[in-house]
Amino acid sequence: MTRQDFRFFHRLRVRWAEVDMQKIVFNAHYLMYFDTAIADYWRAIGLPYEAAMLQLDGDLYVKKATVEFHASARADDQIDVALKNTRIGTSSMVFTGAIFRGDQLLITCELVYVFADPATQTSRPVPAVLRGILQDYEAGQPVVTLRTGDWATLGTDAAMVRTEVFVQEQAIPMDMEWDEADATALHAVIRNRLDQSLATGRLLKHAPGVGRIGRMAVIRVMRGTNLGRQVLQALLDAAWSRGDREVLLHAQRSAAGFYARLGFAARGPEFDEAGIPHVEMFRIR
Repeated sequence: MTRQDFRFFHRLRVRWAEVDMQKIVFNAHYLMYFDTAIADYWRAIGLPYEAAMLQLDGDLYVKKATVEFHASARADDQIDVALKNTRIGTSSMVFTGAIFRGDQLLITCELVYVFADPATQTSRPVPAVLRGILQDYEAGQPVVTLRTGDWATLGTDAAMVRTEVFVQEQAIPMDMEWDEADATALHAVIRNRLDQSLATGRLLKHAPGVGRIGRMAVIRVMRGTNLGRQVLQALLDAAWSRGDREVLLHAQRSAAGFYARLGFAARGPEFDEAGIPHVEMFRIR
């Protein structure tokens, strides 16, 4: 088994608290590593786990977990936990896992899950939509959809994300979140195969040749999955296509690094907006 057998990897660093006197990982921690990785696997396939399972009217329960040891991870090692879905039965699904240090295979694992009624824990058939998502992801097919359009087309989906992130999570007053600019903006929304809205943003005309991106939001459980980058790139592409030479945005201070990594530069002093520190950032075509 090699790294080339997988398309999903979760990277972590071994902590000193996870090793014994010989400075090698306690055997039981490897299952914890796989359990941590499986949570990120669901995000990779575009499913916020709790909301997805609620909509699918079921839950997943571990039926069997087997681990084979080839070599030991040590304190401060940076390791990659790889996972792939290898089989889907009527009500069960099998994941094969591996842990690598660089290209060295350390651990292999097989995890068997059963899809079941959460109230009775009796098995149910794996829903067709979930089966399709898993199969397409492993085949390298897209599992989320990005759309751009006007408020009449995408407003309901964009509002769901913005309400969850800005109003509920960040406590921005409802009357400050919604404005007349929504009616003239180009909106971008990412949805998964369950038609759940995951991320959004909008593009306005700020001045001749200058676009303005705003209301960038990704639901909390899906952050770190590249969705924000996809939304931002779609809005940038739209700005360049209509002839804008510059795009600016007001970045929350905590998100400034994200925009800087995508080519935006800060301009001017920090300021307060809706009670949250912001900085203006811009990018020239």
